[in-house]
Parts: sequence; C-alpha cells; structure tokens
Amino acid sequence: MARAAPPAAARAPRLLRAALLLVLLVAAGRRAAGAPVVSELRCQCVKTMQGIHLKNIYNVTVTPPGPHCAQTEVIATLKNGQDVCLNPAAPMVKKMMQKILAKSSTN
Repeated sequence: MARAAPPAAARAPRLLRAALLLVLLVAAGRRAAGAPVVSELRCQCVKTMQGIHLKNIYNVTVTPPGPHCAQTEVIATLKNGQDVCLNPAAPMVKKMMQKILAKSSTN
C-alpha cells in the first residue's frame, strides 16, 4: 500500500526547525567574519630594512606605538604594490621622512 503524505501540520515543525537552523548558521558565519584577526593585535613589522630608494616608494604609513605594538612602524608601499617595513631609527629612513614631511608641508 502507498503511504499518504503527512499532513501539512506535521510538516510545519520540521520546516520551522530547518529554517531556524539556517538562520543560526548564517548569524554565526557573519559573527565569525567580523571577529578581529590575531595578526591585527601585534606588530606588523617583524623584519625591517635600513632604507629604500625614494623613487621606488608610492606611499608611506607611519604607525605610532600603541597597545598593538610598542614600536613605531614605518611601512612603505612600493610602486610594484609590495609593502616593506623600514627601520625608523635608520639614518636613511629619518632623512627620507624629513624629505616627505618637507614636501607635504610645501603643498
């Protein structure tokens, strides 16, 4: 004998459970996507360079010491898109920063 389909009232709780499970999974996924990454809570520069030619630099970002890192970080973005960390205590980097500051103050 063929079984009759369960009545709509019996299917409703199963659909409701499936919908609630889907909502919980989506909410959990969104929360995980917005969680801070461990790499944001530490210094970005593990290794530094003493200097780089000014013509190769596209942009320079200076991050002061804070709760994430006890050192000043100088990160140069090169024209080829690569990020390099520069030693802020190196004489060449100090000169470069003075040039950049002087150039930006005249504009």
